Amino acid sequence: MNLFLLQVPMFSLFLRRHFFSTKLPTLSKVPTRHRTFALREAQNALTDYLHATRCLPFTYAEHIGNKALCSLMSLIAKVDFSAPTFSKSFQKFLRYHPINEFEVFFESIGIEYSMVSELLPRDKVFFSEDVILFDAACTLCDFGFPWEKLGLLYMAESSIFGMNAEQLNRRLCGFKGFGFGSVEVIGICLAFPFVLLEEGQVRAGRIERLLSDLKLIFLDFGLGRFVEGDVDSWHDMCRKLRVFYDLDSRKGELGELIGRHKSIFIEYREEELVNKVDYFCRFGVKKEEVAQLILQCPEILKMDLEKPVFNVMKLLTHFGLSTEDMEEVSRSYGHVMGTNKMANLPNVMKALGLQEWFFKKIKDGNHMLLADYIARYPKEEQDLDYQEGLRIIRSLKTRVHNIGKLNFLLGLGFGENTLSINLLNHLHGTSTELHERFDCLLRSKIEFSRLCMMVRTTPRILNQNSETIEQKVNFFHQEMGTTLNHVETFPAILYYHLEDRIIPRYRFHKWLSGKGLSCKKYSIRSMIANNEKKFVARVFKIHPAAPKHWFERFRHVCFKAVKSAVFHLIHFGNSF
Repeated sequence: MNLFLLQVPMFSLFLRRHFFSTKLPTLSKVPTRHRTFALREAQNALTDYLHATRCLPFTYAEHIGNKALCSLMSLIAKVDFSAPTFSKSFQKFLRYHPINEFEVFFESIGIEYSMVSELLPRDKVFFSEDVILFDAACTLCDFGFPWEKLGLLYMAESSIFGMNAEQLNRRLCGFKGFGFGSVEVIGICLAFPFVLLEEGQVRAGRIERLLSDLKLIFLDFGLGRFVEGDVDSWHDMCRKLRVFYDLDSRKGELGELIGRHKSIFIEYREEELVNKVDYFCRFGVKKEEVAQLILQCPEILKMDLEKPVFNVMKLLTHFGLSTEDMEEVSRSYGHVMGTNKMANLPNVMKALGLQEWFFKKIKDGNHMLLADYIARYPKEEQDLDYQEGLRIIRSLKTRVHNIGKLNFLLGLGFGENTLSINLLNHLHGTSTELHERFDCLLRSKIEFSRLCMMVRTTPRILNQNSETIEQKVNFFHQEMGTTLNHVETFPAILYYHLEDRIIPRYRFHKWLSGKGLSCKKYSIRSMIANNEKKFVARVFKIHPAAPKHWFERFRHVCFKAVKSAVFHLIHFGNSF
């Protein structure tokens, strides 16, 4: 196949992009050596069909024909292949099997083929049934938007394609009043699609403030002089700016700060900016503070905050944590002690409950302390017991699975210490599953450091699937009305079966209280944690007839538990 691809370089580039990004329909009927030929002939046939039969202007028909690769492959798969007759066979197929024009259109404007089916309008297959959508695309293309990038606008703000040509042209020409040319306007719109909406569709003044900011940045501070004069370059630059505008909702206030530090956007790629932003956002601070930190301290962008290893106590000392607080950290957070990768630093600080203190230190001008620490301690040694534990893990058949669990713990902020090694046997599941379960508990608003402490003391709470954990937490909140303190102080409550134990016991105690039989308010721990023998004994003490109601009204508990309880009641000598 590569030999044929070399004969059509432009086509091969497009084909490769789709082969690596999308699961394509199969062409089992077409021999491998003929597939490039079949695709090229199908492109020509589709273009001719859309232009000659469906009366689309040739330019747009060609755009669709050349860029709807996956849809074409799906159509080719429906036609019996024979190299000498394929072109005519495919043309005949199109004449007698009208295609869904929206399907080829959505793919051609750059929307992933796997997502196209979800976007197709109901009971419509021809552009003539929804003229506005196609006309909007043509209007944008006539202004200069690359056809294959229109999907960015559609996926972000589909209502743009419900605007008529007059509305769109008025919006686009209005941007030129800020001093931008057509290429600049296109780059801005692709990065900030909401600017094309009418003012009533977005928050008042949001568009004007953003455009005023961009005028200040590109024209007054001269960032525009460093952007090449093509759509892709302007789009890329605007995407870099959007990284910071997505952090700070105060459009109209970032312009000067960005303009004074425009070198950031010249020297660094979007991916580098995004990675640093994501890193500092993981400290759990306000997003606008992260934007200001990076813009005011661009030196941070040069730091390697992934691979270097740090020692927790040394780093805290380096950043000036008081002796008293150091003693508290050492005493209470043994699971965090030791070394860890700089990539895990945000979660290490969150596990210690020091994330705000640490970020404030950096934001207040001490950001170079990080670089200074890395330079001063280029290679931190791991704990010897940890190294031995790691050596044993690597010698096991399950080493990949265990290393995955260990990396999960280190990613939470647990240190490279023997405690982390010892926890591995108590954690069941892949690293991905453990992450999902941890995040599920985190969404219930348990503080990160407290949740890490719960994992340290009762790691089995992560040995259930996310759905089960969520159901239990919802029951605790909605029906039991418990605060998070109960779960935090008694995390083992998450072990017990919801339907067979937690629900019936809680509702039974609620019924007893409602009948005035139980004046004493029992703790959740004693209500749930006691085994069946102790539970039935308590019920009997409350009232001799209470066990009868327990079995008659709340006997949806598992049969094994009922059988056990009856056995214990016999020993009490109680008669129903």
